[in-house]
Amino acid sequence: MESESTNNPAEENADAPQYQPDELSGADGGNKSGADVNLDLVLDIPVNVALRVGTTDISIRDLVSLVEGSVIALDQLSGEPMDVLVNGTLIAHGEIVVVDDRFGVRLTDVVSPAERIEKLN
Repeated sequence: MESESTNNPAEENADAPQYQPDELSGADGGNKSGADVNLDLVLDIPVNVALRVGTTDISIRDLVSLVEGSVIALDQLSGEPMDVLVNGTLIAHGEIVVVDDRFGVRLTDVVSPAERIEKLN
């Protein structure tokens, strides 16, 4: 018995949503401002949000000698705001809070898009 298989990608992805280029940039060919872009296309994409308490450089010799109870000094002072990263990109600074026995972060300063672009260079 031979099974029939299609090599037509359009038939295989018939249930997947299809978007035309003008839906991504606006119906007028991309002449809209950035605020008018249809964000509904990306709002459900999951991202990784991380809170960075601090960093340090350590030699492999010191790293392998760590045991339970060891303390690693970080470069961030205890009163400074933490870095909030989304997919590894700094987007804000904040402070740790406790909400219903869970840790959270209160944003104290959001990095502007222009500042984020500057840091990429």
